[in-house]
Amino acid sequence: MMPNTATPRIHLGPNPDTALMRGIERGGGVLAPLDDAEAVVWAQGPDTFPAQLPDSVRWVQLPSAGVEPWISAGIVDTERTWTSAAGAYAGNVAEHGVLLLLAGVRALTEQVRATSWRKAEFDPQVGTLRGATVAIVGCGGIGRAMIPLLDAFGARVLAVTRSGTPVPGAVETLPSDRASEVWSRADHFVIAAPATAATAQIVDKDALAQMKSTAWIVNVARGSLVDTAGLVDALRAGSIGGAALDVTDPEPLPDGHPLWTLPNAIITPHVANPATGLTRLLADHVASNVERFAAGAPLMAPIDPSRGY
Repeated sequence: MMPNTATPRIHLGPNPDTALMRGIERGGGVLAPLDDAEAVVWAQGPDTFPAQLPDSVRWVQLPSAGVEPWISAGIVDTERTWTSAAGAYAGNVAEHGVLLLLAGVRALTEQVRATSWRKAEFDPQVGTLRGATVAIVGCGGIGRAMIPLLDAFGARVLAVTRSGTPVPGAVETLPSDRASEVWSRADHFVIAAPATAATAQIVDKDALAQMKSTAWIVNVARGSLVDTAGLVDALRAGSIGGAALDVTDPEPLPDGHPLWTLPNAIITPHVANPATGLTRLLADHVASNVERFAAGAPLMAPIDPSRGY
């Protein structure tokens, strides 16, 4: 991308947020109407996005890490650069993911529901992360933020990425076409991959059948990555330790769904990234990308429509 010769003109969209305005200014940009903008920072959903962008717009920043609704709606084109918020919220989601994994491994769900004293230290259902191998399937920003947290608990990380390029801190990194190798090797699993045609139900019945009977699955990515029916069967049969899901398929998870009442399932309602910090974290991401845009440097989290993220 060629550097700009003047201060980048950025359109912020309807109902501009103060934090995002300041983020644009910190990055060296100025606010501009759409018809005079070089870039767009969009903080709303795809339903209200402009039907057509002027030719002057060379870059669009979207507000979410997952961009499948934008791609499926045909909004993301190849005529300009599009970036997501991937990585902006990684720390928050990583924290929640480790919380869910610890709660599962330590049998917290059973203990908080107990109405009589239990010698939990002698309960074989109560495990530890110390010495465990945790496979992070889709080890991008969230997974990389989880590695030091898991390391602090004495766990090793087996990373799966699209390319297989070694991930710092992981004991081993496998390319996505070898993802099936991790199901029988790891003690527990964190699912953090983008939702694409290639990753749909990557945790299927065959994967579940290969897991250890004490394995916990944490999903902080998208519900479509897990075969829900197969998961319910495995949880009912006790063939895996349990599942802790911040995202589900379907979502929202309907009232009366078995996942609500299974003792080895933990459900949180897509809150790994608390709303209280969304705008601040996005503003920091925007500031960095505006600065890069002004310098003609590569932007963070570019979207490749052919890959779906």
